[in-house]
Order: sequence, then C-alpha cells, then structure tokens
Amino acid sequence: MFDDAAIETQGLTRRFGGLVAVDHVDLRVSGGQFFGFLGPNGAGKSTMIKMLTGLLQPSEGKIRILGLDLAADPIGVKSQIGVVPEGLALFDRLTPPEYLNFAGRMYGLDPPTAAERTKELLDFIELADRGKALITDLSHGMKKKLAMAAAIIHGPRVLFLDEPFEGIDAVAAGTLKSMLQRMIARGATIFLTSHVLEIVERLCSHVAIIHHGKLVAFGSLEELRAGVEARQEEATGPAARGEKLTLEQIFLDIVGGSRQASEEELSWLA
Repeated sequence: MFDDAAIETQGLTRRFGGLVAVDHVDLRVSGGQFFGFLGPNGAGKSTMIKMLTGLLQPSEGKIRILGLDLAADPIGVKSQIGVVPEGLALFDRLTPPEYLNFAGRMYGLDPPTAAERTKELLDFIELADRGKALITDLSHGMKKKLAMAAAIIHGPRVLFLDEPFEGIDAVAAGTLKSMLQRMIARGATIFLTSHVLEIVERLCSHVAIIHHGKLVAFGSLEELRAGVEARQEEATGPAARGEKLTLEQIFLDIVGGSRQASEEELSWLA
C-alpha cells in the first residue's frame, strides 16, 4: 500500500450527522493515469474530491497524495496539486492576468515566472484580448478555462477536476481537453468527476464508480466492460457479439439505473 500511487485512500469516510456520504472507500490511482470518478447525483463524488484536496476533513480514514499524508502535511500536498472545483471560486473583481498572477504567486512562483506563465496561459486559452475585463464579465466557458489555467500554472503533479465540462460549448471543451492531454503527456495524474460519460470514455483509461457512498466498481474500462458482459451472460446466456458496451451502458448496469419504458411513463404523456 501507498508505494507508487499518486492518490490512495484507506477506509475514507465522511458523515454529515446521520448521513454517510462516503462510506469506507479504499481507492488507489497510479501515477500518470487519467482517472474518471463517476456516480449518480448525491453518490458522494464531490464530497470525495473535497476530502482528497483538503477542503473537507474526513470523519475516518487516511489519504495519501504522492506518498504524503494529507493530514500530516497539507501544505506539502497542496503545493503539488491543482484543483478546479465545481463552483470555480474565482475572484470576480480581478482581471484574468491579475488572477493568474495571484494564483502563481500563491503557489510560490517568483514574479517573473508567474508573469511569463500568465501570458502563455492567456494566449493558450484565448483570453489575451480580455486582459482588462473583470472576471465577473466573462462568459461561463471563459471562466472555466481561466479556472483550469490557474489550477495548472505551477505545473501540478496531480490535478483534480469536478465537472469541468459542465455548461461549456464545444470550443471551450476542446481547449480544456487539449490542456489535459498535455498534462498527461508530461506524466501528471488527473482525477476527473463528470456526468458527461462520453467525455470520460474518450479521455480516461481507468474508472471508479461510487453509489450511495460506497465504491461499487473500479478498474480499466476494459475490465469493467468484461465484468458487465460476463454478468449479463450469466443472467441471460451467451449473446451474439455486436458493438462493445459503452461506458453509459456499463454505468447504468452497475448502478441499476435502467428501467423499462413502461415504468417511466408519465400519465399525461402516455
């Protein structure tokens, strides 16, 4: 345990009163993986990512990031990770250059390096011409790209993303994907939560699924696909092989989300 893992948890649990949002999760993400963390609404995804990034204290369990104990060395961990939370949490009264410079300095970059990386990032995310605009006046997609730029300005070894593609257009999504692929190419680890399963299927090599706070599936996409196909064959007998199962089909099979159309009918639409 805890040898070459970029992210590892043991018995990770978070309670809110009588609600167990995350229930004794053991998880291991190897370095260099593009890892998808999936689950239905309310399954515990955001709670999990908040604990992994030090924003929320666990009720029980241990977290190690890059071999460092998060509870014992939170500054050491946070200096090597980047985070794009679902709510973005930007400083709306700053301009994009001001915000990126601030983020770089907070991560310990010297002023010339922070300024150089700010300029390079603004060019890359196509916000160089909005240098005098306040963040509050930017579109949602522009804010997403800016949040991503701030999260990677210091070259983190692990990047946590909570719904980074929600509410953005194809152009902004393409820019974000390009940034992420560059990070993977340089050996970084990415931990992604998203409801857009098609994007997860295209980007991620490994996936975990959480349901009612418990980890119910973990492995490579091929391992999960093989497991679902084997279970379906046990229930219905061997089937003729056609197209391989999509991540959406795998996800619905594991969390029990598929229902017969007759069960879904609304009285006024029947």
